[in-house]
Amino acid sequence: MAAVPESHTGWTFITSHARVLAAIADNPNIRIREIAAHCRLTERAVSRIISDLEQDGYLSHTREGRTNTYRVDPDKVLRHPAEAGLPVASLLSLLVHDESERTRAPDAQNRPPADIAPR
Repeated sequence: MAAVPESHTGWTFITSHARVLAAIADNPNIRIREIAAHCRLTERAVSRIISDLEQDGYLSHTREGRTNTYRVDPDKVLRHPAEAGLPVASLLSLLVHDESERTRAPDAQNRPPADIAPR
């Protein structure tokens, strides 16, 4: 059984629900164990979050043998009134790595784009 990830103290910009949704959007065949490791959550917490996202229609899955394939509804709007009308796709565009970033050299991935580099 995998160890429980270290806890995080303080606040973060991104919720656990958004992290899990982004991990799934990045890899629709990802396993709960992999999501938990990536998001630094327990497998139980990830299962609960996936259930929340499915219940509210942000996510669905199909069972293929022993694995799940997830589907994110990119047109579903975000829940908070401050983001009224914004689709999930807008959030995911900020959080999900696109294919060109995955194939870049590791050193280039760690540098911010020139337009937001620190001065």
